[in-house]
This record gives sequence, C-alpha cells and structure tokens, in this order.
Amino acid sequence: MKISLNESNLKAGSDWLAARDPALASVLLKYGYPPLWARTPGFPTLVHIILEQQVSLASAHAAFQRLQAHLGEITPAGFLTINDLELLQLGFSRQKKAYVRGLAEAILNGRFEFKALNHLPDQALRLYMKQLKGIGDWTVDIYALMCLLRPDVLPKGDIALYESFRVLHALEQRPKYEFFVQETLHWQPWRSVGARILWHFYLCERAGK
Repeated sequence: MKISLNESNLKAGSDWLAARDPALASVLLKYGYPPLWARTPGFPTLVHIILEQQVSLASAHAAFQRLQAHLGEITPAGFLTINDLELLQLGFSRQKKAYVRGLAEAILNGRFEFKALNHLPDQALRLYMKQLKGIGDWTVDIYALMCLLRPDVLPKGDIALYESFRVLHALEQRPKYEFFVQETLHWQPWRSVGARILWHFYLCERAGK
C-alpha cells in the first residue's frame, strides 16, 4: 500500500531525519516542524504550479487570483474561452498561456487524466506528466510532493532548496542537483519531508530578516 504524507507521519518523518542529519535537526530545533503544505489535486492547482515556474510565489499567486476572479471556477473548458489579450492582462506570459492551453486541451480530449496520476509509480508519473509541453521535472515534483503527498520526492531545480542546503552546510556556492541528490541519499524514504524542512528554514529565515 502506498504511503501518503499527513500531519502525523510528517512529524514522524521529521524526527527520523533529525536523528540522522544534524543540519535538519538544527532547523527543527530553531523553527519547529514544517507545514504539510498540502494542495488540492486537479487542474486549478496544476495551473497555479505552472504559474510558479521561475517567478516569485507572490507574482504567481496574484496571477492565479486574477484568473480565479475572471473565471470563478477554473476549468479546462473555461480557460480555453479566454483570449490572448485577456490572458496577458491576467499575468500569463506567452509561454505559460500556451502551456495551460495545451494542458486544458489534453484533459478535454482525454489524453491527460488526473485520476491516472494516483496510481502511477514515481518514474511513470514523471513520463506521463512530461508528455505535456511546459511540464518539466520541477512541476512534476511539486505536484507529486504537494498534491499527491508522496513521501520520497526531491524536487529538481528548486532554488530555495539549494540555497537552504548551501547555508546549512556553509557551502560557497549553491549545489548542483546531482550533488544535492548524493548528499541527501540518507533522507530516503522521507526526502519529501527533508524538502519541506529546507523550505521551512528558507521562509523562516527570510521572514526574520
């Protein structure tokens, strides 16, 4: 049976990691347990994650709020009714406009089904989601980690994670993904929890400055 993260095993996983990784233990000691940061699976959330690609969370959230105000309920069919100028005014770049339209069309023609994601192993999930233009490793990883609540996902290309790891380990430069993976092998099978602890550290440190 597949394990999904919840408030209870998030804390258990955090304690397990803290016993094996002094850097993570120091974060828990200073800032406590990280939030679960669960997000509702489905089209609206995946649109939101696409908006978050390579921009600040605040600007992505603002664009998503404008989309929600414009449509009310965010659905694939509804999204396809919005013209280019309106999408630009809502905060969609040319690329992200095309990405979400492609996603909406794939859902409506049956080429992409959210219910299928629940049953796919991690690597098959990656291949299935990346068939869509504009959905890369980071987007897959964030969806798997926050929407599907899979316990052992290490997001690729997340600057906040790399920066937190750099600070906690006093590195001169942010680590490359390959180095990051190798240095966190001992987090398995709770790498999703380790990622949450690093995000927690990043956000708490920024809030304190």
